[in-house]
Amino acid sequence: MADRTPTVRPQSSAVAAFLNQAAKVPAVSSNRGRLIFAMDATASRGPTWGQAIALQSDMFRETVALGGLDVQLAYYRGMLEFAALPWTANADRMTASMQRVSFLAGETQIERVLKHAVVETKRKKVNAVVFIGDAVEEVPDRLAAVAGELGVLGVPVFVFHEGGGEPAASTFKSIARLSRGAYATFDSSSPQKLRDLLRGVAAYAAGGRRALQALGQRDGGEMLKLTSQLSDPNNR
Repeated sequence: MADRTPTVRPQSSAVAAFLNQAAKVPAVSSNRGRLIFAMDATASRGPTWGQAIALQSDMFRETVALGGLDVQLAYYRGMLEFAALPWTANADRMTASMQRVSFLAGETQIERVLKHAVVETKRKKVNAVVFIGDAVEEVPDRLAAVAGELGVLGVPVFVFHEGGGEPAASTFKSIARLSRGAYATFDSSSPQKLRDLLRGVAAYAAGGRRALQALGQRDGGEMLKLTSQLSDPNNR
């Protein structure tokens, strides 16, 4: 059975806004976090997939001291094709899976991603969902309804929007808000921003808000500015 994998695209300053929003996400208490890493693998996203392959390894490394992270890769492409790979805590296995994915033109299937997250967390708690995409071709109200269900279940969606343009931005922001997650933009010229965002979410999924704040304290610079907002009572 052929293996398939998605594509990612990055940018950078929204890390501050992202971490600010992440401060409002409920704390995680499990020893090993569970993160769904979902991506749009339609034809438009192929050019930046290579960056995603390199950056996702940082997610795993960031969580070693926090007890590790189980990640499930999910993606859609072509005509109603959706795939969710087995859960793994192995960065090399994830990389190999991503390298085998090819891209096919098609419409977005974000609702399937969100519904999949609902099903998975009802089986066993999912601590967070990362979604990386550049477009929305679905009914916003339908996406909002499922995002709200994830919010009730305590599964925040962290939406990383390639390009940041409208009308997709409004829908992506709604998904993040209703699920109690966060929204940030990126582009292919700023891989460091996407790296920081992914590391931040991984730290959150594995160790909760405190782990995310500790990351900022450790790395300083832009991450420190962002995480300093997490301790601001006005941001909670």
